[in-house]
Amino acid sequence: METENKKILLVEDDPNFGTVLKDYLSINDYDVTHAKNGMEGFEKFKKDDFDLCILDVMMPYKDGFTLAKEIREKNEDVPIIFLTAKAMKEDVLKGYKVGADDYLNKPFDSEVLLMKIKAIIQRKATDSIADSKQFEFNVGNFHLNSKLRFLTYNDEDPIKLSPKENDLLRLLALHKNDLMPRELALTKIWRDDNYFTSRSMDVYIAKLRKYLSKDDGVEIINIHGEGFRLVVKNEVDR
Repeated sequence: METENKKILLVEDDPNFGTVLKDYLSINDYDVTHAKNGMEGFEKFKKDDFDLCILDVMMPYKDGFTLAKEIREKNEDVPIIFLTAKAMKEDVLKGYKVGADDYLNKPFDSEVLLMKIKAIIQRKATDSIADSKQFEFNVGNFHLNSKLRFLTYNDEDPIKLSPKENDLLRLLALHKNDLMPRELALTKIWRDDNYFTSRSMDVYIAKLRKYLSKDDGVEIINIHGEGFRLVVKNEVDR
């Protein structure tokens, strides 16, 4: 997932720490807006669109929990990471109750924060793709109508896909020529990510490969340990 142009709102009242963290994230290609307290943070949030918010918990004028509630009233989906110097269970639970996606205790490893940011933004992006309303797809010489569960090759009679075959191929088509994460398919289609559902998905991938074998320009590639790519070669070569 590209980090370029991803916008982060950082709300941190410690000026030295805030400046250092902003510079670190900027070096890693994030566009960072730094607010020095909760009131300033909410004003900046209302004026721009952010991909993620990093909020210090203990701040003057308005604490991180109050700010998170206000942010959630404006935007239910923007990811929120809390930073806190207190590792109390009550604070952690309170943070998750107001909609936190993750929590880091100070002092923390800046690389850990970076990995959490990347993982959260990636997850939000793949979730939004998976929730797309699109139901018709052209895949090489195939046409998929996922409402009717019909997979048609050129002018041949359509194949009626099973519900899971259909859902899996639709998810692959939504990620065409890009990675479809394995865990995304397992949680969206099988509602569980374990050894048995993973083996079940592999069986369905094999069935889809058999259907798609009529077009040698279409291929489902296994990306070891990560997921699958539905590759349409004539589109990749353009």
